[in-house]
Amino acid sequence: MFMTTVRKEIITLELYKPEYSEKLEYYHLSKEQKKYTALPSEALLACERDKERYPVVILYNQTPAGFFVLHEGKGVEPYSENTHAVLLRAYSIHEHLQGRGIAKTSIKLLPLFVKENFPDKNEIILAVNHLNKAAQHVYQTGGFKDHGVRSMGMNGEQFIFQMKL
Repeated sequence: MFMTTVRKEIITLELYKPEYSEKLEYYHLSKEQKKYTALPSEALLACERDKERYPVVILYNQTPAGFFVLHEGKGVEPYSENTHAVLLRAYSIHEHLQGRGIAKTSIKLLPLFVKENFPDKNEIILAVNHLNKAAQHVYQTGGFKDHGVRSMGMNGEQFIFQMKL
């Protein structure tokens, strides 16, 4: 008789709570990834200063595995004239948990999360660096579209991706 173990990995999105702060302190990204995104600790400081920013934790089996910020209002303005859009920024997955499908699943969960928590929003936008091919692939696989809008960022040209809700 063969015995097998069935492992069900659960990925969820949740608005940030202070109880996650300790785990996020040990969050790590490669040097290359740090060129394109902020660590959660840095993004949380920006959220404290700007009340239009909402930090979100990606949970993997109820443990913080990723992080991003949803930014309303002024954050959207450089990329879109849609006042009902929200900007996805500071997106990342903890380096030691990459390659497990967490990013792909979290992006697929994003539309429902935004609809439930930001019911007046009808679009999600993001800016991704033209050299960050891995992130582009994750976003496009998750449903974001490139309509040819471009912007200049700190590390060069950025593609502005959009997802209608």
